[in-house]
Amino acid sequence: MATESTLQTSFLLSFCFITLSMVSKNFFFITPCLANLDMDSVDEWTEEKEDDEINEVQSQRTLSRDCDLSVGEWVFDASYPLYEPNCPYLSNQVSCQKNGRPDSDYEKWSWKPQQCLIPRFNALDFLGRIRKKRVMLVGDSMMRNQWESLVCLVEAVIPNERKLVSSNGPTIAFHAMDYQASIEFAWAPLLVGLKEDAHNKKILLLDSIDENAKYWRGVDILVFDSAHWWTHSGKWSSWDYYKEGERLFSSLNPMVAYEKGLTTWAKWVDLNLDPNRTRVIFRSVSPRHNRQNGWQCYKQREPLVFLGFKPRVPGQLVVLREVLKKMSFPVYLLDVTSMSALRRDGHPSIYGRAADAQGRQDAGGWTSDCTHWCLPGVPDAWNEMLYALL
Repeated sequence: MATESTLQTSFLLSFCFITLSMVSKNFFFITPCLANLDMDSVDEWTEEKEDDEINEVQSQRTLSRDCDLSVGEWVFDASYPLYEPNCPYLSNQVSCQKNGRPDSDYEKWSWKPQQCLIPRFNALDFLGRIRKKRVMLVGDSMMRNQWESLVCLVEAVIPNERKLVSSNGPTIAFHAMDYQASIEFAWAPLLVGLKEDAHNKKILLLDSIDENAKYWRGVDILVFDSAHWWTHSGKWSSWDYYKEGERLFSSLNPMVAYEKGLTTWAKWVDLNLDPNRTRVIFRSVSPRHNRQNGWQCYKQREPLVFLGFKPRVPGQLVVLREVLKKMSFPVYLLDVTSMSALRRDGHPSIYGRAADAQGRQDAGGWTSDCTHWCLPGVPDAWNEMLYALL
């Protein structure tokens, strides 16, 4: 795990751009050329380490009082995808067609809840609903995955000269100029702070969030996620110590630490945001299919069928539900865990890099990404659920 400054540098390196104008001292407008993006320069913030099993889950808490959007089935729809695989805002890591994936049916599945309908995403209507608003997705590389999806869902209806991308610290924003609206991503995989001390030791600040939260102020619609990084251990751990108040810990149960970190986030939301001005959504953990007791994603070509069983709930989701219950601010839980767990076919697998025609990154062997999602693909359904909320 890099320091915050290194992360920000890596983050900015993930975009090749042309500076158009300097609006203020630290704020530049830029145009993207992501088609030629080299993701090797940003591995530290895009790659989720593979060390814990995320299981599918039947949600008991929903976004709608009348319908559980998380219970349903994937239906093949030849009219999908909703945007072209060559969308210029897609990074190489999720551009599976460009990276040589031979099949494309994974792009053509839509999510259908059992008891209600999710409207088909309408880019012009969505832009109208966020007119003069800021939408910000906050979290890790799975949230970046969702941000790229959302930008690609809307960008095609906007003339080239009326859209642009800007960066500010650890944030990146897509601007629809005629709508005075922005769709933003803020890198904060743990939500709380992470710093490096004088001895180059990384410290996770369980009760400190202001350094990240300062970028969230003034946003109209906030969508959060934080799950995977909390369970990294050993060589994959992002920190050496935990800190709470003046106490320093060398070890702590991951779910206890997660609860402490989420509680810090929840207190910040309760104290700093007005529910009459800001909508807050928390997206549940994105499942992975790469553990020995889970499904492997290599060569998978279609979704699994949900058979009504109730699998074990991921620890992160149990903790998240409990923290949300204690909040005074009305936060919606966007539950995508069980629906996405059915989509073992939707990951990049060996097509996560454009290294060579065989999908190899180097001569050392195969690499397979069963964590992130090909685009177009599964995160488009998450965004259709988000659209239904608005």
